[in-house]
Amino acid sequence: MLLWPDIVLACNGDCGSRWALLDPKGPIATQEKGLIITAFALMLLVVIPVIFMTIAFAWKFRASNKAAQYTPKWDNSLKIETVVWLVPTVIVAILAMIVWKSSHELSPYRPIASSQAPLQVEVVSMNWKWLFIYPDKGVATVNQLVIPAGVPVSFSITSDTVMSSFFIPQLGGQIYAMAGMQTRLQLVADQPGSYQGLNTQFSGDGFPGMHFETVVTTPPDFEGWVRQVKRSRDALGTEAFAQLEAPSANVPPKYFSSVAPQLFEHVLQKYQPHAEARGKPAQDMGRMM
Repeated sequence: MLLWPDIVLACNGDCGSRWALLDPKGPIATQEKGLIITAFALMLLVVIPVIFMTIAFAWKFRASNKAAQYTPKWDNSLKIETVVWLVPTVIVAILAMIVWKSSHELSPYRPIASSQAPLQVEVVSMNWKWLFIYPDKGVATVNQLVIPAGVPVSFSITSDTVMSSFFIPQLGGQIYAMAGMQTRLQLVADQPGSYQGLNTQFSGDGFPGMHFETVVTTPPDFEGWVRQVKRSRDALGTEAFAQLEAPSANVPPKYFSSVAPQLFEHVLQKYQPHAEARGKPAQDMGRMM
């Protein structure tokens, strides 16, 4: 394992926190937290009165209260019908407007507005580990994602096995990784730190160990980390990738100083019908060094 003194490798006590969603470290996660709290508050407008009315009715019509008027044949109150139907309708309408607006603003495919060019990261879900390829940097890692703070990150995500779900709770967004398909996700971190990433879709025996560390550094430290990874003796060619495909869980971070050309495209296409007719990226892998 490579050691980089300026990168925080510990979880700082919050990697496994069950309250990670309420402790956002990026603008996307912050907006999603606001949506959670807003939806929760709107639903409480119905839940809290119902709880109080249940207690009040039970107390008023208790067996020992002989003064309570009991009218089992009573029905058809316009006031009650209005409240019962109007309040939920208003709440649903408000939620619908919020969901419509946020679904477009927080679309995982929508680029994040920034003066800086996004960092491209290709993500491959495997049994039971995560492979991260940095195509512009020419390096790759397993079970450790390193990104610079304040720089948008554009993820291209696919799977080399069954369906998984890519999720970094404190940075926001959760999206599926599916064989033969490519999904996209845009994230940005506000500050350096270490945050837990995980798979939230059950994917077999090694599912509990399918997690990774997201290390957020300053931009200069990130470039230093890339230079250090390039000094690694391991290259991600055909043989190394075949070894990664073997099922294994709780895999410690690994680093590769170079990556076979079009590796992500190879994984993407090999699960699509008639992949051979569109090209042979597997042969390109064989030209590695």
